[in-house]
Amino acid sequence: SYIGGASRTPEASYQKLEFDDLEEETYQQKFTGGYMAMVQHYFISAFVPASDVEHNYQARKLPGQDIYLLGFTSPLWTVPAGAIASQSVKYYAGPKDQYALQDIAEGLDLTIDYGFLWWLAQPLFYLLTFIQTFVVNWGVAIMLLTLVVKMVLYPLSAASFRSNAKLRKLQPQLLRLKEQHGDDKQKFSQEMMNLYKKEGANPLGGCLPLLLQMPVFIALYWVLLESVEIRQAPFALWITDLSTK
Repeated sequence: SYIGGASRTPEASYQKLEFDDLEEETYQQKFTGGYMAMVQHYFISAFVPASDVEHNYQARKLPGQDIYLLGFTSPLWTVPAGAIASQSVKYYAGPKDQYALQDIAEGLDLTIDYGFLWWLAQPLFYLLTFIQTFVVNWGVAIMLLTLVVKMVLYPLSAASFRSNAKLRKLQPQLLRLKEQHGDDKQKFSQEMMNLYKKEGANPLGGCLPLLLQMPVFIALYWVLLESVEIRQAPFALWITDLSTK
């Protein structure tokens, strides 16, 4: 899980400010709205200034110290003599609750980092929370979500199993071809491809469906890794915290 700074720019709704990068170069950007946050595994602290004003955001490492400063400076604010005025800045410190962060600032919910498969992970998270509202147990919800995913992906799994079964059926014939043309690799490859073509078998037929499923399960893994909802959530018997091994 990522630990470091995060901010938003006009070009990117979520930009990591990694400590290693800040050691080499100070970060400085000026834009309207935005936020400046320090991100941990399950928790975040974030300053969110006025969304209609341009602010100067900066992040740097103090020389010779293991201390990183992340912050922002707002424009000069003048209050005329005798006048009364006010300004406010939002500050949030707490768990990375996706729904709460959405309401605080644009892009702040992206600090729940699902990686490059976020477009798959977010629907899985919404489905997980929807199931949990009925079963009221995160462990059971995870099982049911996995079952739903497996059902949706069943056609791919079935195609993989059928292809593998067909290849296993051809193993005796492949062994015979190897015995006949073992010394001539080119001839053996040619006869093997002819056999696959004749029997309608595809050597990649078992792998491709599995590869197509992998992004879904990687996204599911990131959902379970990043969701603070399962932190200290009990399941059953001795399992009292689903976020631990």
